[in-house]
Amino acid sequence: MIRLDRDGGFWRVTLDRPDKANSLTPEMLERLCEIVESAAEARALVLTGAGKVFSAGADLDAAKAGLATSPLWERLSGAIAALDGLTIAALNGTAAGGALGMVLACDLRIAVPGAKIFYPVMKLGFLPQPSDPARLRALVGPARAKVILMAGQKIPVEQAEHWGLVDRIVAEDPVGAARDLAADVLAAEPAHASAIKAMIG
Repeated sequence: MIRLDRDGGFWRVTLDRPDKANSLTPEMLERLCEIVESAAEARALVLTGAGKVFSAGADLDAAKAGLATSPLWERLSGAIAALDGLTIAALNGTAAGGALGMVLACDLRIAVPGAKIFYPVMKLGFLPQPSDPARLRALVGPARAKVILMAGQKIPVEQAEHWGLVDRIVAEDPVGAARDLAADVLAAEPAHASAIKAMIG
């Protein structure tokens, strides 16, 4: 249910459970962690989903069984943030709940029109994963982070782009757009790209 396609230094990771809105099971999360932790050779890593939703977050039954508070979420976002290559979330649709952690950990976020971003931890009674609020605040500021995490608002990507939470909206083929954004990185020496990323911080 996690598909990895590699084309040289361009790695595409697809959440492939469209019949369940790409909701994540423990096995899917573990596989995502394994892929990202083995992606040192990836010059550009793109996360996307199959179908019309990026991910609804944790599988509901698995969440009730403890997945909502699993350390796998933090392990995944930490591994994404630690990569030297360019990481891009190519949102083919709505991103919700715990799945937002991997989106926030990416360097860039692009999305199709009409998608929404939300993180209903207040309503569901869970805390967000430890690093998510700080990453969200760094992108949108404290008040807007509270709009998402405390007021539980669903943010259309058109508004999210204005806030700085989404970097670009593309009418179609977000993965193709991600490849275009990664073109210079893919053409560069890996050490050059990683040095620039380190300088940005």
